[in-house]
Amino acid sequence: MASPPLAGLRILEMAGIGPGPFCGMMLADHGAEVIRVERPGASGLTEAARDPLLRSRRTITLDLKKPEAIAAVRRIAATCDGLIEGFRPGVMERLGLGPEALLADNPKLVYGRMTGWGQTGPLANEPGHDIDYIAISGTLHALGEAGRKPVAPMNLVGDFGGGGMMLAFGMLAAILSAQATGLGQVVDCAMTEGSAVLTSMIWGFRAMGRWSGERGTNLLDGGAHFYDTYETADGKWIAVGAIEPQFYAALRRVMGLDGAEWDAQFAPALWPKLKADLAERFKHRTRDAWIAAFAGHEACIAPVLGFDEAVAHPHNVARGAFVTTDGVTQPAPAPRYSVSATVPPRMAGAPDGAAILAEAGFTPAEIAALRF
Repeated sequence: MASPPLAGLRILEMAGIGPGPFCGMMLADHGAEVIRVERPGASGLTEAARDPLLRSRRTITLDLKKPEAIAAVRRIAATCDGLIEGFRPGVMERLGLGPEALLADNPKLVYGRMTGWGQTGPLANEPGHDIDYIAISGTLHALGEAGRKPVAPMNLVGDFGGGGMMLAFGMLAAILSAQATGLGQVVDCAMTEGSAVLTSMIWGFRAMGRWSGERGTNLLDGGAHFYDTYETADGKWIAVGAIEPQFYAALRRVMGLDGAEWDAQFAPALWPKLKADLAERFKHRTRDAWIAAFAGHEACIAPVLGFDEAVAHPHNVARGAFVTTDGVTQPAPAPRYSVSATVPPRMAGAPDGAAILAEAGFTPAEIAALRF
């Protein structure tokens, strides 16, 4: 395998939680050198050593209340292609580490800013979390069962899909631009906007008149009987995604779904009745018995697995979808490349600030002055 695709990129990550670390993890997984700036006492090594979000980084501990630490961050940033920060708007500027200062030092720097609301707007300085950001984008309203409350999808949509992964994409786009033009820039990544982008197809369905504002009544939100989860005899669950005619026909064949009402696959008025019928039928066998019955029929059926089951599933094992490093089982880097390698995860270790500073051109006396 060739070197990872981002080998040679150097990123400075200001320590934070959630989407910022996820962005740093994504870049490190694919070969970037990511240096994480921690504050003294911000997190213990034992916790960090078990957190996949902090994998494959180097760490330096700096007290940003001290002018010499601020100067050190500026000098390190001058050697980097990009910087990740997730503070509220204005915090980095008050520290003397805002984009105006750092781009003056390093005009090619890409300055990635990760916030919930964005750098501007009426809510920019308000606190919030994933659930709040996806609430105002319309995304949270669409998630949940018909007639029941909206359901937060953990923190996957705002923090990670619409946040950290969106920032990683934006930073790489801006780095490509900087390599071509010599000009860095600020990437303003707002989780509320990122979560909206993730729903672009649904906005298209709305424009076509094919999506109702009432959650749990649509094609992909559990409204359709052929796209939902069903409980089985052993209290486990099965996922049904038989949208296309050939897959729906296979579902009917295996389950013996005969009659004109089953012919009307895309008649929403019939969906509640057909869902109730399927729910009753699926309770007649265990989850694994149903999976065996559907094997080879191409009906778009899968078992709903818990984390421990997912690690052991034969497909995931064959693909190496999960790895265990230093006793921590976690998802392997993704996606895969035909030529390039990804970086085997390594858990967070002890800070190595002295080495990082030496590589950035600090003298032994300057390093000693920072009191590592």
